Amino acid sequence: MSGRMLKKVLKEQEEEHGHVIESESEGEEESQQLNGKAKFNPFDLLNDDGDDDGDHQGDESETVDEHLVVVPELKTKAGVASTNNQKSKKKKKKKSKEASYSSSGASNVEKPLDVILESISLDGPEKAASGKGCENLAKPCAPSALQVDPKYLNVDNELRRIFGSKVVKSFEKHERSGGSSRMVRGGRRAAHIPRKTILVTASEHWHRWDGSLSMEFLGVIDGYHHFRYVHSSSYLQAQRAFEAAKATHDINGIASILLYSPYHLDSLITMAEYYKFSGEHQISAELISKCLYAMECAWNPMFTPLQGNCQLRYSHETNKPLFTVLFTHMRNMDRRGCHRSALEVCKLLLSLDSDDPMGAMFCIDYFSLRAEEYAWLERFSEEYKSDNSLWLFPNFSYSLAMCRLYLEKEESSKGAPENAKSTSADLMKQALMLHPSVLKKLVEKVPLKDKVWAQILKNPYFQADQVGIPSLDHLINIYVERNFLLWRLPDLQDLLRDAAQLVIETLRHDSSEKNDWACVRKEAFSSEKNEYAHLLVSDFSLSVPTAPPEVLQQFLGDPREGGHAPGNVANVGNPVEGGHAPRDVANRNAIAVLLESFLPWAHYGDRNGGREEENEQNGQGPGNA
Repeated sequence: MSGRMLKKVLKEQEEEHGHVIESESEGEEESQQLNGKAKFNPFDLLNDDGDDDGDHQGDESETVDEHLVVVPELKTKAGVASTNNQKSKKKKKKKSKEASYSSSGASNVEKPLDVILESISLDGPEKAASGKGCENLAKPCAPSALQVDPKYLNVDNELRRIFGSKVVKSFEKHERSGGSSRMVRGGRRAAHIPRKTILVTASEHWHRWDGSLSMEFLGVIDGYHHFRYVHSSSYLQAQRAFEAAKATHDINGIASILLYSPYHLDSLITMAEYYKFSGEHQISAELISKCLYAMECAWNPMFTPLQGNCQLRYSHETNKPLFTVLFTHMRNMDRRGCHRSALEVCKLLLSLDSDDPMGAMFCIDYFSLRAEEYAWLERFSEEYKSDNSLWLFPNFSYSLAMCRLYLEKEESSKGAPENAKSTSADLMKQALMLHPSVLKKLVEKVPLKDKVWAQILKNPYFQADQVGIPSLDHLINIYVERNFLLWRLPDLQDLLRDAAQLVIETLRHDSSEKNDWACVRKEAFSSEKNEYAHLLVSDFSLSVPTAPPEVLQQFLGDPREGGHAPGNVANVGNPVEGGHAPRDVANRNAIAVLLESFLPWAHYGDRNGGREEENEQNGQGPGNA
């Protein structure tokens, strides 16, 4: 008998013998209570609104003592309550024949509904705990300040907000028909639907994810979940081929590795650097995106980096490519004008390792200012925990003053009352007193050509361009190289000029403050060595060096050491260690070797494998090289 016919028959019986069914159902319910057995649908708990009266609560407490479970009745609207109750009684009677609960099961029902739902969550207890905030973390402020918003993380979303969906779609259509298709070798592959990822949007012409990477959970340390990437046997085989090709400076050999292992990270990073120096920035950015796609596909289900509670330590060799690729991806988005997305990537990069191996701390203020996230920058500077207060760093001391200037303008336009925070003029004066050498570098770099700047720089306090502390001088160079574009705005120049004149006037009346601020600098940066020597100034520059193809043929860096590009073309062909590695001429084109021999840094050694003298280390070879 079909379900429709069964409903029809039951409805006819209900109309004819409604009162008989009611009486029988009441008798059955009373007999069940006397026998001490409770039969109910567990999903009815989801409809409990907890608004029963006191009499019903008293009855329920009595039934619990007798190991009975009484499901509270639902509040229904007038006019339909009677019919719905009759139908619900029939359904309950049928389901009560299929399931029953013992006394131990009754105690589980007494748990709150939130606890029950959390226990059956599909995400598991780890993901359920990650959404509870920062109560159990050793650094309670860091996750709240470094939580990543996924809707701003993807650069395609920001491009649509800036230029509109139609412009982005037309550009993507043009790229699919021309530009990116040249990266496909060996004919046109059948299109497939790639995985959806949050860091990048995979293209249809990319290879399928081969599963050569995975991620293992190491444990919980100080409230943070620690992970590490793991390589498969096929990936290790590709890694050995990469090391062999790198040892012989064979860029074509590295490109051939990607034919068999399309998601080998070191090969992708090296080819991305190669295309960047050759001027093919679009292809370079696509290779970096493929790296991010591969590493995100390998994420552990427990890995939730957007919450700021996961750590991938840079000390693990297999984790280093992720930091290199994220930093390069952040720079690529900066060049495309997607500063909001670059800020989210910077936050992610900083949250993965508190030691900040890539120097994300020294560009996060720039991206927040360009993205007009002024309130977030102030909150971040107050909440983030580090060895020193953030305002002691050159980038934060000046950026917080700029941030406060724009917040003051917003507050004045909205008519908000004045707060107790320091004004932008006070913060800028403090920044100039703490880091006076920044002013001279900004005047030369921006540049600032008004006569008033020449008068200001005549003051002895602003004449020096070096502080004498290696770490601080290096950070100042990074700040000027990264943020000099911001100082081309007239309102910021006015703020800087007024603060500099105020500093000169203050020192004229009380010269002892000069020594006080010098003591602060020495206390904050007490090391006699450059603690940030691993951060290259060129990595924070907007300019991208290029090199001719013949030099790029010998270009091979070690991407696992950070993937840093050299600052000038002359150093591209040089090995990392001191001295020049002899170049092989066997099985090479004679004309290419002849043209390469005119380069001053080209060196072919002698028959015994000897090298030139150490005076060639600066790229100044002999004339008969």
